[in-house]
Amino acid sequence: VQLVESGGGEVQPGGSLRLSCVLSGDHFDYYPIGWFRQVPGKEREAVSYISNQDSSTYYGDSVKGRFTISRDDAKSTSYLLMNNLKPEDTGVYYCAAGILVIDPKRENDYEHWGQGTQVTVSS
Repeated sequence: VQLVESGGGEVQPGGSLRLSCVLSGDHFDYYPIGWFRQVPGKEREAVSYISNQDSSTYYGDSVKGRFTISRDDAKSTSYLLMNNLKPEDTGVYYCAAGILVIDPKRENDYEHWGQGTQVTVSS
């Protein structure tokens, strides 16, 4: 299984980006998908999650109301739409897939990880 993220870049505060995560090598609809981010000097944190069963979602407190996760099983792709970006959203964003995710925030529940895409929010 391979995960490839794209869509990162540099944006001004208040701007938007849409990240994509494409899964190959297995059936995408087998997997719940999580998005995490790594900020320099801090632990990697869970940003969002979407179930493969009922498309239920989770959002971290810092992104609620600004980020929207979605999935398109026909395209084997998950999206993370990020609006009203803030400088503190800067970091490397990773998508992850796990067959059985009990706790969306727990990294060990995910077997497969992408290489990450850099998001920089700066004026």
